[in-house]
Amino acid sequence: MANYDALKLENQLCFPLYACAKEIVRRYKPFLDEIDLTYTQYIAMMVLWERRSVTVKELGSLLFLDSGTLTPLLKKLESKGYVTRERSETDERVLNVTVTEQGMALREKAVEIPAKMAGCVCLSREDAQSLYVVLHKIMSGICEAE
Repeated sequence: MANYDALKLENQLCFPLYACAKEIVRRYKPFLDEIDLTYTQYIAMMVLWERRSVTVKELGSLLFLDSGTLTPLLKKLESKGYVTRERSETDERVLNVTVTEQGMALREKAVEIPAKMAGCVCLSREDAQSLYVVLHKIMSGICEAE
């Protein structure tokens, strides 16, 4: 006899994760609209603001995104003047992405977004830190299982 309880929505870890992620990204939208970025462009820029230059492969690894997603995203950021994309001089298979001065200037407009988002999420700092740790454990476990 099959146990159909496993198919109940209330028993799925994936559903609250999905619904929560969707809602969080929705809450980001008005703040990101002000600086003309999508959420995915925003997280890519966050990496570039921190590191200044990365390879597409590194960026994909950090953001859990494939090159099919990154290529159009980076082309769009390049067309806005926020990044440059250049082949490595030592290995033409490697594509380097570097934030421009204009891209760095955008950081000043984005600096308040995390605080604004914190006001949208009703979690204590401790709960937010605990959730962060648990989510990263899940992501690490998923990567190791592949």
